Amino acid sequence: MANDCPKCEEGLPPWMATFADMMALLMCFFVLLLSFATIDAIRFKKMSESMRDAFGVQREIPANEIVMGVSVIKQHWSPSVSEPSVINEIRQETSEVRQEHLKMHDAEERPERPETEEVQPPGQQEISRQAALEAAKAQIESELEDQLAELQQALEQEIKEGVVTLEREETSIIVRIHEKGSFASGSARLDPGFHEVMARISRVLASRPGKITVAGHSDNIPISTGRFRSNWELSSARAVTVLHSMLRNKDIAEDRVVVEGLADTRPVVANDSPQNRAKNRRVELVLTRGIDEQILDLNDLEFN
Repeated sequence: MANDCPKCEEGLPPWMATFADMMALLMCFFVLLLSFATIDAIRFKKMSESMRDAFGVQREIPANEIVMGVSVIKQHWSPSVSEPSVINEIRQETSEVRQEHLKMHDAEERPERPETEEVQPPGQQEISRQAALEAAKAQIESELEDQLAELQQALEQEIKEGVVTLEREETSIIVRIHEKGSFASGSARLDPGFHEVMARISRVLASRPGKITVAGHSDNIPISTGRFRSNWELSSARAVTVLHSMLRNKDIAEDRVVVEGLADTRPVVANDSPQNRAKNRRVELVLTRGIDEQILDLNDLEFN
Protein backbone atom coordinates (compact mmCIF):
# COMPACT_ATOMS: atom_id res chain seq x y z
CA MET A 1 0.00 0.00 0.00
CA ALA A 2 2.83 2.39 0.84
CA ASN A 3 4.26 1.91 -2.62
CA ASP A 4 0.92 2.94 -4.20
CA CYS A 5 1.11 6.51 -2.63
CA PRO A 6 2.31 9.06 -5.22
CA LYS A 7 5.52 10.83 -4.43
CA CYS A 8 5.02 14.38 -3.05
CA GLU A 9 6.67 17.21 -4.97
CA GLU A 10 9.28 19.28 -3.11
CA GLY A 11 8.58 22.97 -2.31
CA LEU A 12 5.36 24.95 -2.27
CA PRO A 13 2.74 24.43 -4.91
CA PRO A 14 2.72 27.04 -7.73
CA TRP A 15 -0.62 28.56 -6.70
CA MET A 16 0.88 29.63 -3.36
CA ALA A 17 3.06 32.30 -5.04
CA THR A 18 0.03 33.81 -6.81
CA PHE A 19 -1.94 33.76 -3.58
CA ALA A 20 0.90 35.50 -1.68
CA ASP A 21 1.13 38.22 -4.36
CA MET A 22 -2.62 38.80 -4.16
CA MET A 23 -2.51 39.13 -0.36
CA ALA A 24 0.37 41.60 -0.54
CA LEU A 25 -1.48 43.70 -3.12
CA LEU A 26 -4.64 43.69 -1.01
CA MET A 27 -2.68 44.82 2.03
CA CYS A 28 -1.13 47.69 0.04
CA PHE A 29 -4.58 48.60 -1.25
CA PHE A 30 -6.10 48.79 2.22
CA VAL A 31 -3.10 50.76 3.54
CA LEU A 32 -3.61 53.23 0.69
CA LEU A 33 -7.30 53.52 1.53
CA LEU A 34 -6.43 54.12 5.17
CA SER A 35 -3.97 56.87 4.28
CA PHE A 36 -6.69 58.80 2.42
CA ALA A 37 -9.44 58.00 4.87
CA THR A 38 -11.44 60.83 6.42
CA ILE A 39 -14.16 60.78 9.03
CA ASP A 40 -17.57 62.29 8.46
CA ALA A 41 -18.27 63.72 11.91
CA ILE A 42 -22.07 63.40 11.78
CA ARG A 43 -22.03 59.86 10.41
CA PHE A 44 -19.40 58.82 12.93
CA LYS A 45 -21.54 60.03 15.79
CA LYS A 46 -24.63 58.23 14.49
CA MET A 47 -22.65 55.06 13.83
CA SER A 48 -21.15 55.07 17.33
CA GLU A 49 -24.59 55.44 18.89
CA SER A 50 -25.99 52.70 16.65
CA MET A 51 -23.15 50.31 17.48
CA ARG A 52 -23.56 51.04 21.17
CA ASP A 53 -27.28 50.26 21.06
CA ALA A 54 -26.84 47.16 18.89
CA PHE A 55 -23.97 45.45 20.71
CA GLY A 56 -23.82 47.25 24.03
CA VAL A 57 -20.71 48.37 25.82
CA GLN A 58 -19.35 47.71 29.25
CA ARG A 59 -18.42 51.35 29.82
CA GLU A 60 -20.50 54.14 28.34
CA ILE A 61 -18.69 57.14 26.91
CA PRO A 62 -21.35 59.41 25.41
CA ALA A 63 -20.49 60.94 22.03
CA ASN A 64 -21.68 64.40 22.97
CA GLU A 65 -19.31 66.37 20.80
CA ILE A 66 -18.44 66.28 17.13
CA VAL A 67 -15.26 64.43 16.39
CA MET A 68 -12.61 67.03 15.84
CA GLY A 69 -9.85 65.16 14.01
CA VAL A 70 -10.97 64.30 10.50
CA SER A 71 -7.78 62.83 9.07
CA VAL A 72 -5.81 59.92 10.38
CA ILE A 73 -2.44 61.37 9.41
CA LYS A 74 -2.89 65.14 9.57
CA GLN A 75 -3.58 67.65 12.30
CA HIS A 76 -6.87 69.16 11.21
CA TRP A 77 -9.43 70.52 13.65
CA SER A 78 -12.63 71.09 11.76
CA PRO A 79 -15.24 68.68 10.37
CA SER A 80 -14.13 69.10 6.78
CA VAL A 81 -12.11 67.14 4.29
CA SER A 82 -8.39 67.60 4.80
CA GLU A 83 -5.38 67.01 2.64
CA PRO A 84 -2.96 64.34 3.86
CA SER A 85 0.45 65.39 5.08
CA VAL A 86 3.22 63.79 7.08
CA ILE A 87 4.00 64.92 10.62
CA ASN A 88 6.32 63.51 13.20
CA GLU A 89 4.05 62.98 16.16
CA ILE A 90 0.35 63.37 17.01
CA ARG A 91 -1.18 63.16 20.44
CA GLN A 92 -4.93 63.33 20.96
CA GLU A 93 -7.05 62.69 24.00
CA THR A 94 -10.65 61.47 24.12
CA SER A 95 -13.69 63.27 25.41
CA GLU A 96 -13.05 62.01 28.93
CA VAL A 97 -10.21 64.51 29.21
CA ARG A 98 -11.21 67.38 26.93
CA GLN A 99 -8.44 69.09 25.07
CA GLU A 100 -8.96 71.83 22.52
CA HIS A 101 -5.75 71.48 20.55
CA LEU A 102 -3.76 68.68 19.08
CA LYS A 103 -0.21 68.33 20.36
CA MET A 104 2.24 68.11 17.47
CA HIS A 105 5.99 68.16 17.70
CA ASP A 106 8.05 68.68 14.57
CA ALA A 107 11.77 68.45 15.08
CA GLU A 108 12.50 70.52 11.98
CA GLU A 109 10.17 73.37 12.96
CA ARG A 110 11.21 73.47 16.60
CA PRO A 111 14.97 73.14 16.86
CA GLU A 112 16.24 72.54 20.31
CA ARG A 113 17.92 75.48 22.01
CA PRO A 114 21.56 74.82 22.81
CA GLU A 115 22.18 74.10 26.45
CA THR A 116 24.89 76.77 26.62
CA GLU A 117 22.58 79.52 25.31
CA GLU A 118 21.59 81.98 27.99
CA VAL A 119 18.18 83.61 28.00
CA GLN A 120 18.20 87.32 28.83
CA PRO A 121 15.30 88.79 30.79
CA PRO A 122 13.21 91.47 29.00
CA GLY A 123 14.84 94.28 30.98
CA GLN A 124 18.31 93.14 30.00
CA GLN A 125 17.26 92.89 26.34
CA GLU A 126 16.16 96.53 26.36
CA ILE A 127 19.43 97.60 27.99
CA SER A 128 21.41 95.71 25.34
CA ARG A 129 19.38 97.29 22.55
CA GLN A 130 19.87 100.78 23.95
CA ALA A 131 23.60 100.16 24.28
CA ALA A 132 23.77 99.07 20.64
CA LEU A 133 21.87 102.17 19.54
CA GLU A 134 24.15 104.45 21.52
CA ALA A 135 27.22 102.78 20.01
CA ALA A 136 25.84 103.21 16.47
CA LYS A 137 24.96 106.84 17.16
CA ALA A 138 28.46 107.53 18.44
CA GLN A 139 29.94 105.96 15.31
CA ILE A 140 27.76 108.12 13.06
CA GLU A 141 28.75 111.29 14.93
CA SER A 142 32.43 110.39 14.62
CA GLU A 143 32.14 109.82 10.87
CA LEU A 144 30.20 113.07 10.40
CA GLU A 145 32.91 114.97 12.25
CA ASP A 146 35.55 113.47 9.96
CA GLN A 147 33.52 114.33 6.87
CA LEU A 148 32.92 117.88 8.08
CA ALA A 149 36.65 118.33 8.56
CA GLU A 150 37.28 117.04 5.01
CA LEU A 151 34.74 119.52 3.59
CA GLN A 152 36.27 122.41 5.55
CA GLN A 153 39.68 121.55 4.15
CA ALA A 154 38.41 121.09 0.58
CA LEU A 155 36.36 124.33 0.60
CA GLU A 156 38.65 126.50 2.69
CA GLN A 157 38.89 129.30 0.09
CA GLU A 158 35.16 129.32 -0.73
CA ILE A 159 34.27 129.42 2.98
CA LYS A 160 36.53 132.47 3.46
CA GLU A 161 34.91 134.22 0.50
CA GLY A 162 31.39 133.49 1.78
CA VAL A 163 30.41 131.50 -1.30
CA VAL A 164 29.88 128.31 0.72
CA THR A 165 29.02 127.78 4.39
CA LEU A 166 28.96 124.53 6.35
CA GLU A 167 26.64 123.58 9.18
CA ARG A 168 26.59 120.47 11.33
CA GLU A 169 23.39 119.08 12.85
CA GLU A 170 22.85 115.96 14.94
CA THR A 171 22.77 113.42 12.11
CA SER A 172 23.49 115.57 9.05
CA ILE A 173 25.87 118.02 7.39
CA ILE A 174 24.56 120.99 5.39
CA VAL A 175 26.64 122.41 2.56
CA ARG A 176 25.02 125.78 1.83
CA ILE A 177 25.85 127.20 -1.63
CA HIS A 178 24.95 130.89 -1.81
CA GLU A 179 23.88 132.70 -4.97
CA LYS A 180 27.04 134.81 -4.88
CA GLY A 181 29.64 133.15 -7.05
CA SER A 182 27.39 130.29 -8.19
CA PHE A 183 24.35 131.71 -10.00
CA ALA A 184 23.55 134.99 -11.68
CA SER A 185 20.48 136.83 -10.39
CA GLY A 186 17.27 135.21 -11.69
CA SER A 187 19.22 132.47 -13.49
CA ALA A 188 19.52 128.70 -13.00
CA ARG A 189 22.74 128.41 -15.00
CA LEU A 190 25.68 127.46 -12.82
CA ASP A 191 28.75 129.66 -13.15
CA PRO A 192 31.33 127.70 -15.22
CA GLY A 193 34.03 128.22 -12.61
CA PHE A 194 31.84 126.72 -9.89
CA HIS A 195 31.91 123.24 -11.42
CA GLU A 196 35.38 122.71 -9.95
CA VAL A 197 34.00 123.57 -6.50
CA MET A 198 31.17 121.06 -7.02
CA ALA A 199 33.75 118.42 -7.99
CA ARG A 200 35.51 118.85 -4.64
CA ILE A 201 32.21 118.70 -2.76
CA SER A 202 31.19 115.56 -4.68
CA ARG A 203 34.44 113.76 -3.85
CA VAL A 204 33.85 114.22 -0.12
CA LEU A 205 30.15 113.27 -0.30
CA ALA A 206 30.97 110.14 -2.30
CA SER A 207 33.40 108.91 0.36
CA ARG A 208 30.67 108.28 2.96
CA PRO A 209 27.22 106.66 2.83
CA GLY A 210 24.03 108.56 3.48
CA LYS A 211 21.08 110.23 1.80
CA ILE A 212 21.79 113.49 -0.08
CA THR A 213 19.03 116.09 -0.41
CA VAL A 214 19.55 118.89 -2.94
CA ALA A 215 17.18 121.72 -1.96
CA GLY A 216 16.78 125.00 -3.85
CA HIS A 217 15.70 128.15 -1.95
CA SER A 218 14.83 131.72 -2.94
CA ASP A 219 13.90 135.00 -1.30
CA ASN A 220 10.35 136.36 -1.04
CA ILE A 221 10.51 138.72 -4.02
CA PRO A 222 8.21 137.32 -6.74
CA ILE A 223 9.67 136.45 -10.11
CA SER A 224 7.86 136.08 -13.41
CA THR A 225 9.97 135.67 -16.55
CA GLY A 226 9.70 133.77 -19.78
CA ARG A 227 11.44 130.77 -18.19
CA PHE A 228 10.42 130.99 -14.54
CA ARG A 229 6.84 131.78 -13.65
CA SER A 230 7.57 131.80 -9.90
CA ASN A 231 10.23 131.22 -7.26
CA TRP A 232 9.12 127.58 -7.15
CA GLU A 233 10.38 126.97 -10.65
CA LEU A 234 13.56 129.00 -10.10
CA SER A 235 14.50 127.19 -6.89
CA SER A 236 13.72 123.78 -8.44
CA ALA A 237 15.77 124.56 -11.58
CA ARG A 238 18.78 125.62 -9.52
CA ALA A 239 18.58 122.44 -7.43
CA VAL A 240 18.49 120.29 -10.58
CA THR A 241 21.48 122.19 -12.03
CA VAL A 242 23.53 121.51 -8.88
CA LEU A 243 22.42 117.86 -8.99
CA HIS A 244 23.69 117.35 -12.54
CA SER A 245 27.00 118.97 -11.66
CA MET A 246 27.34 116.71 -8.61
CA LEU A 247 26.46 113.55 -10.57
CA ARG A 248 29.46 114.08 -12.82
CA ASN A 249 31.14 112.10 -10.07
CA LYS A 250 30.14 108.54 -10.97
CA ASP A 251 30.81 107.33 -7.43
CA ILE A 252 27.58 109.00 -6.25
CA ALA A 253 24.63 106.70 -6.94
CA GLU A 254 21.52 108.41 -8.22
CA ASP A 255 19.28 106.53 -5.77
CA ARG A 256 21.02 108.38 -2.89
CA VAL A 257 19.82 111.79 -4.09
CA VAL A 258 16.52 113.65 -3.60
CA VAL A 259 15.79 117.04 -5.24
CA GLU A 260 13.52 119.70 -3.70
CA GLY A 261 12.43 123.16 -4.79
CA LEU A 262 11.22 125.09 -1.72
CA ALA A 263 11.02 128.70 -2.99
CA ASP A 264 10.88 131.09 0.00
CA THR A 265 9.25 128.66 2.46
CA ARG A 266 12.46 127.88 4.43
CA PRO A 267 14.40 131.12 4.99
CA VAL A 268 17.49 131.01 7.19
CA VAL A 269 16.95 134.67 8.15
CA ALA A 270 14.05 137.09 7.80
CA ASN A 271 13.56 138.57 4.33
CA ASP A 272 13.63 142.12 5.67
CA SER A 273 16.75 143.51 4.00
CA PRO A 274 18.75 143.03 0.78
CA GLN A 275 21.56 141.36 2.75
CA ASN A 276 19.19 138.86 4.37
CA ARG A 277 17.42 138.12 1.09
CA ALA A 278 20.80 137.36 -0.45
CA LYS A 279 21.46 134.83 2.31
CA ASN A 280 18.14 133.10 1.59
CA ARG A 281 18.90 132.68 -2.13
CA ARG A 282 20.83 129.44 -1.91
CA VAL A 283 21.07 125.73 -2.75
CA GLU A 284 21.68 123.31 0.12
CA LEU A 285 23.27 119.88 -0.04
CA VAL A 286 22.12 117.99 3.05
CA LEU A 287 23.93 114.73 3.83
CA THR A 288 21.81 112.75 6.30
CA ARG A 289 23.06 109.72 8.16
CA GLY A 290 20.90 107.24 10.03
CA ILE A 291 21.33 103.97 11.89
CA ASP A 292 21.19 101.87 8.74
CA GLU A 293 22.31 98.33 7.99
CA GLN A 294 25.82 99.45 7.19
CA ILE A 295 26.29 100.34 10.86
CA LEU A 296 23.70 98.40 12.82
CA ASP A 297 21.04 95.95 11.65
CA LEU A 298 18.89 95.43 14.70
CA ASN A 299 17.05 92.60 13.00
CA ASP A 300 20.27 90.56 13.12
CA LEU A 301 20.67 91.10 16.87
CA GLU A 302 19.33 88.09 18.77
CA PHE A 303 18.32 88.96 22.29
CA ASN A 304 17.47 85.52 23.64
